[in-house]
Amino acid sequence: MSTWVWGPAEFIGLPSRRLVGKGVLTGLLGAGGIVGAGALGMWTGPTALGSGEAGLVIACVLGVRLAAIRAGRAFVGLALTLGICLALTAPQATAGLVLAHRGRIQEARVTSVEVQSVPQQSRGGHRYFCSVENRDGTPLRARIWRGCRTSTEPGDALAVLYDPLGRVPPRGAEGVHTGLWPLGGVVSLAGALVVVCAVAVIRSFRLTLSS
Repeated sequence: MSTWVWGPAEFIGLPSRRLVGKGVLTGLLGAGGIVGAGALGMWTGPTALGSGEAGLVIACVLGVRLAAIRAGRAFVGLALTLGICLALTAPQATAGLVLAHRGRIQEARVTSVEVQSVPQQSRGGHRYFCSVENRDGTPLRARIWRGCRTSTEPGDALAVLYDPLGRVPPRGAEGVHTGLWPLGGVVSLAGALVVVCAVAVIRSFRLTLSS
């Protein structure tokens, strides 16, 4: 049971450099593919990439790969979980960088305000979402919560940060982080995924083929 959960790890002493390199390479390829797919989607526009769908596929392929070499099921499950989280996080983090790099600020007019319950929020557990439209009356495709407050009413002006190429949904200009800060979570997840994959591959080593 222990072998099934954690892997056989049938090496004596420390694992070989080749085995460690193989594990690290597996993790780098998996994490790099997931992050690269999400980043490419936000920068260039393919829907399947920007939505995280391609990243989810890569995460599943990585999980299948680890299972195929009979890595410990605990590591396979953890790698799959981290891969899915990374696939869903990378596009949003990249979207923040895209807006910080080429975003433009414009004033939009609020058309409606909705209140939604958000349990993790400390401000009474609610968040306000504003539907907005351009000056020409064209509605924006995303609801804005940054800068949308209790006092906001239909007809008010709201500063919106948008992508001139239209590949990234607009956001409220208030409180948008610039620089590399949005990538912090992505780097942490990617690093954890590389470590888990490396350990999974290393512990999958067998001295003899199972009959």
